[in-house]
Amino acid sequence: MSEAALLELRDIHSGYDKKPVVQGVSLRVGAAEMVALVGPNGAGKSTLLKTVFGLLRPTQGEVLFKSQEINGRAPAENVKRGLCYVPQGSRVFTDLTVYENLAIGGYVLRDRQELKARIERVLELFPLLTERLRQQAGRLSGGERQMVAMGRALVLEPQLLLLDEPSLGLAPGAAKAAMQAVVQAHERLGNAILIVEQNVREVLSVASRAYVLRLGEVVLEGPARDLASSPDLRKAFLV
Repeated sequence: MSEAALLELRDIHSGYDKKPVVQGVSLRVGAAEMVALVGPNGAGKSTLLKTVFGLLRPTQGEVLFKSQEINGRAPAENVKRGLCYVPQGSRVFTDLTVYENLAIGGYVLRDRQELKARIERVLELFPLLTERLRQQAGRLSGGERQMVAMGRALVLEPQLLLLDEPSLGLAPGAAKAAMQAVVQAHERLGNAILIVEQNVREVLSVASRAYVLRLGEVVLEGPARDLASSPDLRKAFLV
C-alpha cells in the first residue's frame, strides 16, 4: 500500500501488568479495506485490538489513526473520532430493548432525527432486527445479539471498525450469517474493518489482506486469498 494508511501500527508492544503479550507488531489498514488478523489462541490478537482502541496502552511503539498518534487515547474519544470496537461475546445490554441498544450506540449524536435515520440504515443491514425492536436484547439468540452488538457500533458509521471474533460461540449457521453481515456492512458503508476471527478460512475468503500472529508476533502477511492457500498458514497454527 503506497497511500497513507487509515490505521498504522509501528512496532507495538503491549500486555497486562508485567506480562508481555504483543511483541513488535507492525501493520496497516487502508481506508475502505477489510484486513483479517488470525492466529492460534493466545497469539495476542484480542490484546492488539484493545491496544488500538485505547483499553490498553502500548509499552512501546506507535498507534496512528488518520496519521495522528493515538497511543492510550481514551476509548470514548476514539469513538468520537471514528474508531469503534466490538468485543468478543455478543455483548448487549440485556435488560434494554433492541432499539434502546442501538440508540445507545449513537450517544454522541445530538440530533435525534439523525440518530433515527442512522438506526434505520443499520436496520437495512440487519432486517431481522426490525421484527425485534421492542424485544429485550437478553431474549435474543446468540446470532441476533451479535447483530445488535455490531449494529450498535455501526450507528456511528465509523471510519474504522475493530471486530473481535464476531462468530465466537455461535452455531455454524449463525456464524455464517454473522460473517455475511460483516461483509454487507463493509460493502454498504465503505468503512475499513480490522477483524479478528477464529473461522480462518471464512474470513480469508472475504478480507483483502491478512496478518497471522503467533506468540505475539506477525509471522505471515499478504493478500488474504494467497495466505489461505499457503502451506505456511497451517504451520503457524501448530503450537
